[in-house]
Amino acid sequence: MDNQALQQWVERVSLESFGRPFLHKAIFNGRLKATGGRYFTRTHHIEISPHQLAAFGVEETEKIIKHELCHYHLHLMKRGYRHRDADFKTLLAHVGGSRYCNSLPERSEKKAIPYKYKLICVHCGMEYLRKRKVDPARYACGKCRGKLKLFLLDKHDGP
Repeated sequence: MDNQALQQWVERVSLESFGRPFLHKAIFNGRLKATGGRYFTRTHHIEISPHQLAAFGVEETEKIIKHELCHYHLHLMKRGYRHRDADFKTLLAHVGGSRYCNSLPERSEKKAIPYKYKLICVHCGMEYLRKRKVDPARYACGKCRGKLKLFLLDKHDGP
């Protein structure tokens, strides 16, 4: 789906659910990850996350569109358009919009970086695992304040 199809979709939902036209711009914004959409009070434009559409489909995305249109129409009518306002909550429930969007599944599970280095206290034998190389001369043992010695771990060594 492209921005033109989204624009037509938002205009149709606005007329069907709110009985009022949507006269501004609606676009997809691929940077939106933690939120389903945004309404801009200065320009009155709406942005929708394409990731929500891909992950959860048309029905959930339409609920997000209704949510943003609630902000839009209430703001233009000079009524309570914020999430905490009673006007917003009432209109959102009336049109069937979603209060919150679903969390996106992780795009790629980040692999845990294995520890590469081990610092061992010369005095008490306390061990510290590190992923990055550190200068042992700059640090002391947290247990006994003794000197530390740096060791490189093999791939088979580890915690």
